[in-house]
Amino acid sequence: MFTINYQSREPIYEQLYNNVIRLIGMEVLRPHAKLPTVRALASELGINPNTVSKAYQMLEQNGYIYSAVGKGSFISDNVSSIDGKKNEVKNRLGEVVKAASNAGITKPEVIAIVDDVYPGGDK
Repeated sequence: MFTINYQSREPIYEQLYNNVIRLIGMEVLRPHAKLPTVRALASELGINPNTVSKAYQMLEQNGYIYSAVGKGSFISDNVSSIDGKKNEVKNRLGEVVKAASNAGITKPEVIAIVDDVYPGGDK
């Protein structure tokens, strides 16, 4: 479910953070769904538990997840924060596409770039 690129310059905790947000946006993770424990996820991915803990802390600070003492971490039902982030990214993407068009980059070239960046097809 979580994908980590160990060759990426992006820190692993940020990759985990972005993975959870992406999965919420795709509705793979639904409100109140239980996330793997810090230790279980760290073991599964072969990373330090502190890395997972840092990602979970950031997600909780930004309202994407909540923790219940003794029960674990769960997806928040505050979907508006995800919708807001999607709209923000869509606006930025629109600006970049306009800039690409103004720079003479063709639509097929833009689509080719998107295809290269997007993992696994349509979603």
